[in-house]
Amino acid sequence: MQLNTVEIAKILGYGSEIAAAEITEVSTDSRKVGAGTLFVALKGERFDGHDFIREVLDKGASAAVAEYVPAGTDPARVIVVEDTLKAFGKLGQYNRRQFKGTLIALTGSSGKTTVKEELKAVLSRFAPTYATNGNFNNHIGVPRSLLDLDMGARYAVIEMGMSARGEIEYLTQLAEPDIAIVTNVYPMHIEFLGSLKNIARAKAEIFSGLRKGASEGKQGIAIFNEDAAYADILRAEAEKYAVTVCAYGRNNHPDVPLALEDEAEHCRYNAWCVLKTAEILDLDLTAAAEAINGFSAPEGRGKKHRLNIGGRRVVLIDDSYSGQPEAMKLAVRSLAKLPVQGRRIAVLGKMAELGDFSRQAHIEVGQELAAAGIDAVVGVCAETRDMLAQLPERTERHYFDTADGVAAFLTGNLLQDGDAVLVKGAHYSSQVFKVAEALKQYEEK
Repeated sequence: MQLNTVEIAKILGYGSEIAAAEITEVSTDSRKVGAGTLFVALKGERFDGHDFIREVLDKGASAAVAEYVPAGTDPARVIVVEDTLKAFGKLGQYNRRQFKGTLIALTGSSGKTTVKEELKAVLSRFAPTYATNGNFNNHIGVPRSLLDLDMGARYAVIEMGMSARGEIEYLTQLAEPDIAIVTNVYPMHIEFLGSLKNIARAKAEIFSGLRKGASEGKQGIAIFNEDAAYADILRAEAEKYAVTVCAYGRNNHPDVPLALEDEAEHCRYNAWCVLKTAEILDLDLTAAAEAINGFSAPEGRGKKHRLNIGGRRVVLIDDSYSGQPEAMKLAVRSLAKLPVQGRRIAVLGKMAELGDFSRQAHIEVGQELAAAGIDAVVGVCAETRDMLAQLPERTERHYFDTADGVAAFLTGNLLQDGDAVLVKGAHYSSQVFKVAEALKQYEEK
C-alpha cells in the first residue's frame, strides 16, 4: 500500500487533523512495525492492540488506527474509528480496488486451501499469481490478504471461511471477486448453523460480492459444484448476482486427461473445479492439466511422507489439519485404495462443531472404516469410542484420551514395514497434528 495518513483518514471517515506521513505497510502485529507502518489496534480474546499503541509509535510506526487515543499518545498520530476491525476491512477493500487483475474468491466446507493452492499452481503457469497465505480466510485473514495483494499479478486467489451466516457475505463484499466459487457443502459448523441447508445458504453468500458492471448490473462469474448438497440453492443464489453461472461435476467437467497423484474422488472434484476455472479464463487446458497432475497436497491436507522408522518403511498421509464427517469418509476411502505392501492404519481424532449430530457422525465414520476394510484404527478423544465400536472383530483398534503418546505407540508397537498410516481429525480439539509432526522426524531425506 502506498498512501499517506491524510488519505487513509479520509478512507476511514476520520475528520480531525492527522499528521501527514507516508504509509507503505499496514500491520496488526506490534512486533512488526517500523517507519512507514500503519498499526491497526485490533482487539482479540487474549490481547488488545490499544495496549501497544504507545510502544509501536515509539518504535517508529508512522501512525495508528484505534478506537480511542491512549493516554500519553500524540492524537495527531492516531486515526480514531468506531471499530478497528471494520476499519481494517475497509483498508483491505480499498487496496483490492487498486488491483487490476482477475480476483477469484472461493469457499467450501472442505478442501478450500487445497483447491486454492491447486488454482495457484495452475494459474502461475500462465501469469504471475497471488494467493492467500496459508488459511488466512476469516474476518482478519481476508483483509490481510487483500492488503498483501501483489499489484503486479495477473490473478489473485482469495480463500474464505465461515462458521455462521453473514460471515462470507461480509468477506466477499470486501474482496469484490470477479469469479466466485463454491466447492462443496458438508456438515461443517452444523452446530452453529443448524442444518445442511443453512450451510449451503451461508456458502452461497460468496456470490453476493461479485463485482458489478458500470451500471451496477450483474457482471461476475459464479462457479459451483452441481453435485454438492443443495446445489439448487447454490444455483439460485448464483443467478441472482452473476452474469455467467457455471457448474461442474461428475458428469460435467472439461474433458482433459488427468493423472492425479491421488485418484480419490474428492481430488478429482478439486481438479474439475480448477479446470472449469481455467476454461472460463480461456487458458490452455492441456497445460492446466499438466500443472494439476504435478500438484502435491499441502502440509496437513493429505500430503504424503515416506518414513524410515528403524528400517521400517512407512507412508504417512498427513491430513491432520481438519476433520469433518464427509472429509473423514473421503480420506478413509482414499486410504483403502492406496496400494500398500503392509497394512492400512487410520489414526483419527474427534470431529468438532457438530452439535447434536456428533455421535451419529462418529458412528458413520466407524461404519465407513469397517466397510473399507481398514486393518487398524487408533481413536483419539472420547468421541471416537463410538467410531471404534462399529469396527468388526478382525480390525485392530486402540484408544487414547489425547494425542500425547500416540506417536510413540505407533513407532514402538504398531507400525510395520510397508504400512500406510492416515492421520486426520479436528485440528485444535483433537490435536492429532502432533502425531503427524512427531512421525515426520523419520522422513526419508
